[in-house]
Amino acid sequence: MMRIDGDGLYLVAGAALLVGAILPRLLRRYAISAPIAFVGAGLLLGLAVDRSHLSPIAEPGLTKHLAELTILIALMGVGLAIDRPIGWQRWRTTWRLLLIAMPACIAAVAGAGWLLGLAPATALLLGAVLAPTDPVLASDVQVQGPSTGEGAEPEEDDEVRFALTSEAGLNDALAFPFVYAAVFAATKGAIGDWGIEWLAWDLAGRTLIGIAVGAGAGRLLGKMAFGAPSRTFRLADSREPVLALAMTLGVYGLTQVLHGYGFLAVFVAALTLRAAERGHDFHAELHSFIEELEHILTWGILLLLGVAITGGILKPLTVTGVVIGVALVLVIRPLTAWVALQRTPLRRSERWVTAAFGVRGVGSVYYLAYAGPEFRADLPWLWATVAFTVVLSVLVHGVAATPLMRMLDLRRGGDQD
Repeated sequence: MMRIDGDGLYLVAGAALLVGAILPRLLRRYAISAPIAFVGAGLLLGLAVDRSHLSPIAEPGLTKHLAELTILIALMGVGLAIDRPIGWQRWRTTWRLLLIAMPACIAAVAGAGWLLGLAPATALLLGAVLAPTDPVLASDVQVQGPSTGEGAEPEEDDEVRFALTSEAGLNDALAFPFVYAAVFAATKGAIGDWGIEWLAWDLAGRTLIGIAVGAGAGRLLGKMAFGAPSRTFRLADSREPVLALAMTLGVYGLTQVLHGYGFLAVFVAALTLRAAERGHDFHAELHSFIEELEHILTWGILLLLGVAITGGILKPLTVTGVVIGVALVLVIRPLTAWVALQRTPLRRSERWVTAAFGVRGVGSVYYLAYAGPEFRADLPWLWATVAFTVVLSVLVHGVAATPLMRMLDLRRGGDQD
């Protein structure tokens, strides 16, 4: 095995970025997504490098912060990409996925884990960790960017892409209360000892703080960027895309200091900024800047995941873990989302595609790194199960994304159900 020192890592990073620039174009005609290729590249890289410090179990802090930053950048990107103004009827498919499908999915995974022999707290944690769909790895089935200019028509979004994008933008934050519930169940005992506090603070209070900070910051920065009296502060005129990164980090930091949900605040802030001067082409520049950062961070996460697999992160995987992962990707998510999407504007074929594409990824990595210290006895098995599920999701959804989206486009063109 070759041991790569600090200077060698620069070589690896440069090669990875070069491959990342080429892969999306190379794979455009094939049913192989870039995430699949990067995980494969990580598997090969793991054969050549010292893997002792490239494991989420060995480096939980690094894993948590890298995944955290990747999610934050992705949330800002998807928030800026959504054209549709927020509203109860306009976002009806999203609310159903969040309020029906997501809790049902958590309950089903937790119930399956408990029936297969897991402790209740561990089963609930696994359900919560695997609950969020991913705003990072699902780019092939999401809206591609903001429509700007005089001809932009926000209401003409592809409903499938919109549903998957908006769901991924919100459920990364809304998984947090359930992760806390699992931690409390493991550390505080019976639900009667913490249930009321959890409902009032972790479910409701911290969510409201996230929404308030995100909306307030987005509105303030939107007015500054597009309508400040002084050109010095009117960043849309000076074309300063770093506003998106400053907003991401600042809003997240402020919300965390106030003990709200920072992921939620960042997404709400992006939506609010997008609503300011909706047709201005500066939104496209902001989104393009954030998208490049997202790609770089995503490539790194996937490479490290591949390295960790080569290093043996899947060794503790059991039949129970395989059953839960396969059931989630192929049965639980599709069925719960299909039920939730009844009585929505989606056609039958669109409902099936939307239900099927619950991509699991970086969000699951973050939540397990965050809560893992409270579950040390089960941690190797949990990482093995989550890594298996993420790779399975990357493979299944990565192969299926291009042909299924093409099928929907053809059906729409032929006006078929």
